[in-house]
Amino acid sequence: MEFTQSRTVKIIAALLLLLAISQPIYTALFIGAPEFDRQFLWRLEGIIFVLLASFSASALVMVRHHALGFSAIALSAILKLLAVGLGLTQFGPFSAAAELNTDLSDVSTSILAFSFFCYNSGNILLGLAAVLFGMSKMREGGRAVGGATVLVGAIAFVTNSLVMMFGFEGFFPSPIAGASGVLATVLLAVCLFSISRED
Repeated sequence: MEFTQSRTVKIIAALLLLLAISQPIYTALFIGAPEFDRQFLWRLEGIIFVLLASFSASALVMVRHHALGFSAIALSAILKLLAVGLGLTQFGPFSAAAELNTDLSDVSTSILAFSFFCYNSGNILLGLAAVLFGMSKMREGGRAVGGATVLVGAIAFVTNSLVMMFGFEGFFPSPIAGASGVLATVLLAVCLFSISRED
């Protein structure tokens, strides 16, 4: 199978949609079935992030006009992969150690904070990509979808920047930052599905 530019961009859009769908599923399980092992979803997201980074890097060398946008997507995938990896490999052991030795509670908290730092950094980049591709969509005539993508992307960029600056327990509620990142991901995918083949 030949991965043309058009096919590569559509694969990126599909991967972004899969990631956006996984978030509400994870949240629903967290709220409705906290006893359910959600690590499967994290591992699935990890695989998707690996593929997203690879295809976005491939698109980056193919395109002429959207290099910054695809660069942002690729780097966001790497950062979010790091966040997922920390969650899968470090949360459990350090939480258990902190229960046995309270002196380690700060270490456990710092790992959680670093994971969120990576997660919010990834959302900042996705917000940037949404703004860039939304503007491109507006130039092509899709003012409604493009404008909505720019707006939500800007909100994701700002809110996640605030959480990143002041911490996930700071004055700005981190769920808003997370939700805006998910919505920006969905709209970004919509824009990518309809991106011009003549890029």
